[in-house]
Amino acid sequence: MQSFMITRSIIHILLLLTALTPLSAQTALPTQTDEREVANDTILYDPFLLPFPGEGWGESTDEESQMAEELLDVVNELAANPFNLNTATRDDLEQLPFLSDEQIEELCEYLYKYGSMQTVGELAMITSLDPTTRRLLLRCTYISEPPKQQRFPSVKELLRWSKSELATAVRIPLYERHGDRNGYLGYRYRHWMRYTFTAGQYLRAGLVGAQDAGEPFFAGRNRMGYDHYSFYLALAKMGRLKQLVAGRYRLRFGMGLTMNNDFGLGKAATLSTLGRSTNTIRPHSSRSSANYLQGIASTVTLAKGLDVTGFLSYRKIDATRVKNSEAVSTIRTDGYHRTQNEMNYKENTAQTIGGGHINFTRGGFTLGATAFYTSFNRLLQPDTRQRYRQHYPQGDRFWNASVNYGYRSHRVQIAGETATGDCRAVATLNTVTWQAADNLSLMLLQRFYSYRYYSLFAQSFADGSRVQNESGIYLGATWRPRRTLSFVAYTDFAHHPWDQYQIKAGARSWDNLVEATWQRRHWTAHARYRLRMREHNNADNTALEWRTEQRARLSAGWQYRSWQVLTQADLVHVSQDEASLGYMLSTRVGYQYHRLHATLLFGYFNTHDYDSRLYVYEPGLRYEYSFPSYYGKGLRYALMLRGVVDRNKRLTCIAKIGCTDYFDRDHISSSYQQIDRSSKTDIDLQVVWRF
Repeated sequence: MQSFMITRSIIHILLLLTALTPLSAQTALPTQTDEREVANDTILYDPFLLPFPGEGWGESTDEESQMAEELLDVVNELAANPFNLNTATRDDLEQLPFLSDEQIEELCEYLYKYGSMQTVGELAMITSLDPTTRRLLLRCTYISEPPKQQRFPSVKELLRWSKSELATAVRIPLYERHGDRNGYLGYRYRHWMRYTFTAGQYLRAGLVGAQDAGEPFFAGRNRMGYDHYSFYLALAKMGRLKQLVAGRYRLRFGMGLTMNNDFGLGKAATLSTLGRSTNTIRPHSSRSSANYLQGIASTVTLAKGLDVTGFLSYRKIDATRVKNSEAVSTIRTDGYHRTQNEMNYKENTAQTIGGGHINFTRGGFTLGATAFYTSFNRLLQPDTRQRYRQHYPQGDRFWNASVNYGYRSHRVQIAGETATGDCRAVATLNTVTWQAADNLSLMLLQRFYSYRYYSLFAQSFADGSRVQNESGIYLGATWRPRRTLSFVAYTDFAHHPWDQYQIKAGARSWDNLVEATWQRRHWTAHARYRLRMREHNNADNTALEWRTEQRARLSAGWQYRSWQVLTQADLVHVSQDEASLGYMLSTRVGYQYHRLHATLLFGYFNTHDYDSRLYVYEPGLRYEYSFPSYYGKGLRYALMLRGVVDRNKRLTCIAKIGCTDYFDRDHISSSYQQIDRSSKTDIDLQVVWRF
């Protein structure tokens, strides 16, 4: 029986490697031009060309890693399904998270004044678009003559434009954890598959299956194979039907105070995106087994400027049961089902939600409203003996409602949302953005989140991890004195009137950042400094004292023909009772030879302890996000090879081997995750097939 299980595992791995990852050009639509093929010959995310998420877009904290992973998934989806820039609406452009409102406004104004673009070179005429943003834009759009008559395509046209992508990946660890020997229900390999079918911007369907290391595969409660599946069918731009998604999906309305289970951004990126107040239904196409809805959602245009959205969802969720009770204390979002205890949490609670959103836009004014009702088949009963949990949601039925509003002119943009619910408390967030000059933009943001307010689906701007127990003022600025030089800075002060985890009531925090980016021809330089001060409990928990965290980054990149080089230095200093210092020096080198691309990474890290840990972005497989933390002393080195197998650029293979070698320990991690050696090496393999 044991040999049979091993043989079956090997067969499963081989089957998982029979699929794809094209860094190749998209299958051309009938209206595409040669310029787009030249400018966008490689659609797949390239860490040397795209600064996202490691160089600026993703905050270097573990709190926001899941948000950045979801955002990276969105960018990959946009790159895989580009749209015609000449026919793009403001709604289309607002889906691109790397575009600021100023850039969107200038793009719309250029198209209005001069008509459709003929070549990609015309993007250089839009002064707010720096070289990096232009490259990003050309990976998510193409330039082509717009059709003479805008209409929904016929079935024949949809089939002619259709394309499919099948991707599979597996991670093979060259080590053994304690849980692999005794404790985990499955084998030690992590793997996933992803199939996507698209027909222009009008039709999209997909299936995702994912398996974490240690989870059973075609065994136990996972008799259907993978531990997690996601499936969806999406329609768009069908007359008055603006969008419809059936299956698993995500929503975002207003500023996210009531409903946003899509993605979030760090404070620096807030300067570009927060004031948009976008309303989105997005298929859930990531490997995350939490934070999605299951059912149907649709947006219909009733009249010009008037959109109505309705959604209904029923799904099973993971939850921690209260001892000797049918109630649950917490909703689990880690998605792990490796041990028997973790498997007992799996889908043991049912959640139903229904609601809607209405939005009216006229001229520069926007007014919208969101409301929803959700219920559970079990009582939600958090442990309120701990003061910081006393105002967490309790019960089995909840509702939330909000109003969002905004005004946009050439120089000024105002946006906000005010929300309430069965908590009988209020949360409000309001922003004013002023285009003080063509190269200077300022943003003022005010928020007040009552310590009694809660929404199970809220995600918005906050110094903490919840839209609760916070009030503050944020001031940010972006300045571009030259086309080759840009500055971003912000300061944010917040007050937390109620207790937080290990922090007494009344704590304050002050967060500051300044960064500069210089780009000229083949060179890029980046400097960043962040000072974050937060009040924490002192050693005997009798009073609050300031904890100061300073992070700095310097990087320089060079790209010429087939070569790409990026060198980076990271530094962190944390002080409260004692000081903790850490630094990391890293280098990435890439080389392209015909259809083969190689990337070599090397880094040395040295930190006093876990408090001074560092986060450094690392290139990985397609649809995967890697922003590991490093603490202690050691080396990190990795080699990634990416090759297009066939001449039509439909089949691509990626292989990566990475090793972290510690100098200050004889084992890594603890409990089931413990590795009885000082180094760990993983091999990642991926195949992408487009047809």
